[in-house]
Amino acid sequence: MGKGGEKGGEAGEAEAQIRFYTWEEIQKHNLRTDKWLVIERKVYNVTKWANRHPGGHRVISHCAGEDATDAFQAFHINPTLVQKFLKPLLIGELAPGEPSQDRDKNLPLTDYSQGNTSLRLKPAHPAEPSTSKALESGHVGAMHGTSSRHLWSQLVEDFRTLRKTAEDMNLFRANPLFFSLYFGHIIAMEVLAWLMVSYFGTGWITTLILACILTTSQTQAGWLQHDFGHLSVFKKSSWNHIVHKFIIGHLKGASANWWNHRHFQHHAKPNIFEKDPDVNMLHIFVLGDTQPVEYGKKKLKYLPYNHQHEYFFLIFPPLLIPVYFQIQIISTMIRRRFWADLAWAISYYMRYFITYIPFYGVLGSLSLLTFVRFLESHWFVWVTQMNHIPMEIDCEKHRDWLSSQVAATCNIEQSFFNDWFTGHLNFQIEHHLFPTMPRHNFWKVKPLVKSLCAKYGVQYEEKPLGKAFVDIIGSLKKSGDLWLDAYLHK
Repeated sequence: MGKGGEKGGEAGEAEAQIRFYTWEEIQKHNLRTDKWLVIERKVYNVTKWANRHPGGHRVISHCAGEDATDAFQAFHINPTLVQKFLKPLLIGELAPGEPSQDRDKNLPLTDYSQGNTSLRLKPAHPAEPSTSKALESGHVGAMHGTSSRHLWSQLVEDFRTLRKTAEDMNLFRANPLFFSLYFGHIIAMEVLAWLMVSYFGTGWITTLILACILTTSQTQAGWLQHDFGHLSVFKKSSWNHIVHKFIIGHLKGASANWWNHRHFQHHAKPNIFEKDPDVNMLHIFVLGDTQPVEYGKKKLKYLPYNHQHEYFFLIFPPLLIPVYFQIQIISTMIRRRFWADLAWAISYYMRYFITYIPFYGVLGSLSLLTFVRFLESHWFVWVTQMNHIPMEIDCEKHRDWLSSQVAATCNIEQSFFNDWFTGHLNFQIEHHLFPTMPRHNFWKVKPLVKSLCAKYGVQYEEKPLGKAFVDIIGSLKKSGDLWLDAYLHK
């Protein structure tokens, strides 16, 4: 098993019990029935505990066989408290000669679909001119050994220093007034909608305005539940969980557990096939540069993907929330027996129908709700996809936390409207790097992140809102064209 596992009598009883493992050994334990991971050089066997993991078993399984230090720090607001759950799972430590990061972390991977080996990162490291020159050329075939590994190790250490700096600046401390006002403006819209139909009746113009108000309220409630789901409001996880269930359940009729298990996977492995559920398109779309070619070579044609940038408008924005999410949420709550979530969701529908059946009747109220979901779905899709679909989407590349998150995300230019319209998801890079950071502090940490990215040549992408929307369609068209070329000629 691990090196150094059998210590001699002179080492002392406590030290003799410590087992040391190499990365070669740890990386073998990344199976469904056998999961090890490393946090701060300590090795944990999480095989049996994964199913009890509050964030879901899949998110912790995605980190099996890897260094999960940065992911662990990113998702937990009180790591010291969580340590009590980890202590019984501890089986040893990394051997003294082993690096803190995975041995395969950030090493160049062959892009088999294109037939070349390249690296997206181009660090300009003044202390290592030979390494910098090799990276700037975009080719890393000659880069091996301690110099390149030291560069990536230094990037990881610098990012952890940046996080400590953000903590010292109190950027992980929420402003209660911000979230109180935000919650208040959602409730105000709900009340305004009821007052409108009460005083002006159910005419077409009133109903249309009412639907727009309810759509805005639902979308903004979606951004707010996102804050509590990421534990970024209260200091105690339990309070975040309670309010999260109230907002996503009673204000939106959805499931907190469904959201947690799905969304945390996305954050752990963004834009990674078979790990990020957000890029599982059920064969309706092909994404990125490699998947379309793979489908084309295998002559897979579930849909005419060369037209996916056109049928996107008919399928994705209109149907995601009112059809796909609704079916998935209800089936998940029943199948996984999330009875508390189901009760919260029922309370939403009871409140809604009690409010609007007296004005619209059963069928009219159901039609209004469907129309609101339809409008909300458009808003949600365009905002959430503009940060990810145009970015790199591929299989696992075993990058460090900073590099993997920045490769899969981009920012949208800041303005008061953009902040409100996107729920501060225009700071997608900062949000992915620090998911528990209150969103009103993203602008403060942004210069530090940009500076670190510039130091190592990591591409930090930011664009206007309109261009971000256009890039979704352009990316889908590019992927569709790659599929058609491979389908016809390869």
